[in-house]
Amino acid sequence: MSKSIVSIVKYEKEKDSVRKAVKLVNGFEKLDPNAKVFIKPNLVYWNRHCDFPKWGMLTTSSVMEEILILLKEHGVTDITIGEGIVTESPKDRETAKDAFEKLGYNIFKERYGVKVYDIFQRPFEKVELAEGVSAKMNADMLHSDFLIDVPVLKTHAQCVVSLGLKNLKGLINIPSRKKFHGDDPKYTLHYNVSHLADKAPPGLTIIDGIYTLERGPSFDGKAHRSDIIVASNNMLSADMVGSSLLGIAPTAVPHLVQAAKDRNRPVDLSEIEVIGESIEDLAVPHGWDYIYKNNNTLPLSYAKAGIGGLRYRKYDDTMCTYCSFYNAVLLVAIKSAWKGKDFDNIEVLTGKIMEPSEGMNKTILLGQCIINKQKDHPNIKELIAIDGCPPEVDRIQDALRQAGIRAPSYLFKNLEKAPLIFMQKYQGKPEFEEHFYQIN
Repeated sequence: MSKSIVSIVKYEKEKDSVRKAVKLVNGFEKLDPNAKVFIKPNLVYWNRHCDFPKWGMLTTSSVMEEILILLKEHGVTDITIGEGIVTESPKDRETAKDAFEKLGYNIFKERYGVKVYDIFQRPFEKVELAEGVSAKMNADMLHSDFLIDVPVLKTHAQCVVSLGLKNLKGLINIPSRKKFHGDDPKYTLHYNVSHLADKAPPGLTIIDGIYTLERGPSFDGKAHRSDIIVASNNMLSADMVGSSLLGIAPTAVPHLVQAAKDRNRPVDLSEIEVIGESIEDLAVPHGWDYIYKNNNTLPLSYAKAGIGGLRYRKYDDTMCTYCSFYNAVLLVAIKSAWKGKDFDNIEVLTGKIMEPSEGMNKTILLGQCIINKQKDHPNIKELIAIDGCPPEVDRIQDALRQAGIRAPSYLFKNLEKAPLIFMQKYQGKPEFEEHFYQIN
């Protein structure tokens, strides 16, 4: 059996590193210039109210432009860029517009004649990804001839890594995304993600590792300047190599294990030929998991601070993207409220499968899913429900007050500017450059 080819190239300014990575794997060998090409970057988040750390979280605009130049040189004229940025409000259309403007995608439209779509304003089609796994997926991608998947080289707190396969989750609609975080023990998030590419056209995966991210996928992770580009016409092979570069064996990534099993492939690199740079020379361990103490009932930083009277159960794979945002808000608010006196024996539950513990005085349920499932549980003495799908920030503040947790009000008034806090750790470090996300 012939091996799939994956290239690894060190990114260098003004030296066509993406061109080199694509050429090494003959990435456009089967691309007809008349083909409809769809490009999927990773723009997992955007904030139009303040600056935030983009490094390692978003696909760089520099890599995107290099890809467009290569496509135009190849003679391709029908090019679409599509992404579905998750926002606090599902009806928000301004955030995507702002992202496309500031990241230079509107310049791409003028300079290269490409189409740029917010997929939430485009049609979706229901597809059966596998037996028991269906989703509504962006029709533009489904009806394209060639897919260029451009994820970032980063880890993920639920999926371990977020690379080519995981990046395609941004092409399904919001109800499908929520369903992917189901409570069925077979159709887990990992199983569902492993099938995301099953209906995609053939194409090319280009992993943008100019910046890498540990404990991603968002701005609260830790970014590194790594200067790595990975390319392959085989998405699974690209992901296996990408995971290895993050210091994580593919065997430790459940969705890669499942994808390999479905394709009758080993979950190692034995059927992959790596050309260019070596994994051994560039691999650096990146953490992915958030550490909890006390039988996974308290975040490590809380335990170190001595916070008592609280059980904040560790998130699981059934918590969807929307609730994960508000989970972070709740965590920050509770820690900010801690003044050295134990809380009133409070438990916080998220996701879809957690069960209330015995002996707790107050039980906070975050999100409609856990409320629907556990609101009548006999272990709950006092229920505090943060309802909504997604919840509203005001409900979080009200719930904390009901629980006797006095979080500073400014946290909620200035929530849209909270990402500014995470910019501080990159200040004064010249390797973190904004120009990678700008087009002149």
